[in-house]
Amino acid sequence: MTNLTQEQWCQQLESDDNAVILDVRTPAEVAEGFIPGAIKLNIQNTSDFYAKAQELDKSKNYYIYCLSGGRSGQACALFNALGIKNAYNLMGGIMAWKGELVK
Repeated sequence: MTNLTQEQWCQQLESDDNAVILDVRTPAEVAEGFIPGAIKLNIQNTSDFYAKAQELDKSKNYYIYCLSGGRSGQACALFNALGIKNAYNLMGGIMAWKGELVK
């Protein structure tokens, strides 16, 4: 797992043609706005999250965020345990996000 600032996250994401953005917040949080292109995968629905995480393509690079960076950090650690080596946590989460949001 790598923790990235918003600037690092955006720069790396922009040049990554193998990137997947994951929003691991609850549906209620997502309804308030999300980063364009993000796939929603609620980490608080533990069994569903774990099952879907096991099905993910291990060759992809996952850029993961939540509200403040805590849950996305947990998701990155789980991904690493599942053999997904390229998981990047957005430090500060969407609360620190200064970019575009879709509502």
